[in-house]
Amino acid sequence: MLMTGSGTIDAERAFARQARARRRAALLRRLRREPATCGHLPVYDERSLRGGAKVARGIREVPLEAICGTVEPSRAPLFDPSFRPAGPARRRWQRVWLAEHRGTVLPPISVVRVGDAYAVRDGHHRVSVARARGALTIDAVVDAG
Repeated sequence: MLMTGSGTIDAERAFARQARARRRAALLRRLRREPATCGHLPVYDERSLRGGAKVARGIREVPLEAICGTVEPSRAPLFDPSFRPAGPARRRWQRVWLAEHRGTVLPPISVVRVGDAYAVRDGHHRVSVARARGALTIDAVVDAG
């Protein structure tokens, strides 16, 4: 991505690029006649995920590709399965992007284990921005599922 030198403009451009990619993916799903639910971020019930062996909580690096959903139903409409943002996420997404661009150390996200993958409890925007910036991993507090 070509940077302009203005963090605000760069954040706006980055969001616009991600929003376009989300719309393009939705159009391709429609052309392939896939069900509309394929474009939604999967929502997991946190209570049903509990009950396995307890894993010590701690901060770990989690591969972004392993993050597959959310436990927060209110956040699901803001992101597609690839964590590309929708319009209502714009302001917060741009603030997180700008903070990361300036080198601010962001707190780790919180995730719950879902089999071999993870569902986000807190940090949806940070996951989205990290993916948009090309990161491979993100720091996370992992709870047993």
